[in-house]
Amino acid sequence: MGKLISARIDVTKIPKEAIFVGEKGKYLSVDIWINDEDDKYGNDCSINIQQSKEDREAKTPKVYIGNGKTKFGFGDKPEPVSNQKPGVVVVKAGAWDDADDDIPF
Repeated sequence: MGKLISARIDVTKIPKEAIFVGEKGKYLSVDIWINDEDDKYGNDCSINIQQSKEDREAKTPKVYIGNGKTKFGFGDKPEPVSNQKPGVVVVKAGAWDDADDDIPF
């Protein structure tokens, strides 16, 4: 099953030096975070320009360029049950719709 995030990017926040030329076009490396809670507009994703190791070590502030919402495909992960042994995951019926039914065991 595929996953979908719908997002908007504020292109005015993209510094020209963050854009690089590759074999097939011009690119911008980004990180997309799926947050634990929605913001006041219902967005649960944030997008920032990817930082170099040096930027992270220097604690350079991230450049946030957009946000978005998860639409589908992210709610199908199994959740651990608290009364089980550590490391044991109980999968609810139908939790993995894309499971291969041709498994020989």
